Amino acid sequence: MSIIKSFSVGRGDMFYIKHDTDNFTIIDTYLSDDNKETIVNELISESKNKGIIRFISTHPDEDHICGLEYIEEKMGIANFYCVKNEATKADESKDFIKYCELRDSNKAFYIYKGCSRRWMNQQDEERGSSGVSILWPDTDNSDFKDALAKAKNGESPNNISAIIKYSLEDGVKALWMGDLETDFMEKIKDEVNWSEVDILFAPHHGRESGKVPKEILDKIKPKIIIIGEAPSKHLNYYQGYNKITQNSAGDIIFECLNNKINIYVSSDSYEVDFLVDDKCGNYGSHKYLGSLNL
Repeated sequence: MSIIKSFSVGRGDMFYIKHDTDNFTIIDTYLSDDNKETIVNELISESKNKGIIRFISTHPDEDHICGLEYIEEKMGIANFYCVKNEATKADESKDFIKYCELRDSNKAFYIYKGCSRRWMNQQDEERGSSGVSILWPDTDNSDFKDALAKAKNGESPNNISAIIKYSLEDGVKALWMGDLETDFMEKIKDEVNWSEVDILFAPHHGRESGKVPKEILDKIKPKIIIIGEAPSKHLNYYQGYNKITQNSAGDIIFECLNNKINIYVSSDSYEVDFLVDDKCGNYGSHKYLGSLNL
């Protein structure tokens, strides 16, 4: 069994995967003074028995790196995964400064399409794989190079975002796409090795500007789309797809088992009608929402 948690942190993204092997993965961070102690204490507690703890940064936008300095201070970051880049900002926050320090340090592992590393997607006699693979970027792609140049020039780093997939044998397949924008996804739709997924975390927090093109949705066939916490007026609700909206659901926990995912949310009033009721109890303070058979 593994656990994926999507935190309700307001206008940002933050996730962790507690793997069924000796791995723990944090994807992005968006902490505030109100939640940082609680969330980081949970990260410390949930990862305490794991030998490998990695932080994956999809891209260095503030709503994906806020709190990075605090995590480094409280937990230490020994394994920092990011796209190789030279992004700059006219107004550098302390977290962007920390991002650049980690990005340019010997703690960094640069991720790209098809890359491999021990325990990320390789296993040996010491420990198993985390099941994480990188579908994008292709560092030779001209559109990606253009996005890198814009980020280096202080423009938005959204389109240098990595595409990250987590897969379990006979189990969950989940996809993260950072803040990729629709027009950029249109350019690269034939350059990514798409395959079907169970859970899609909608890029750009579910905004219309990050709507996944139909050609890609037809290939990945997501069973559930998680729509993030952008303001409602900016969201695309992916008509025709099963979805969970984090604005209403709060924190979301996915308990990933063989051929099944049990889903829990922190909102007592949130309901959906597309999940099976397997009569599971609550997960700590999180209400059982239902189960998805794979």
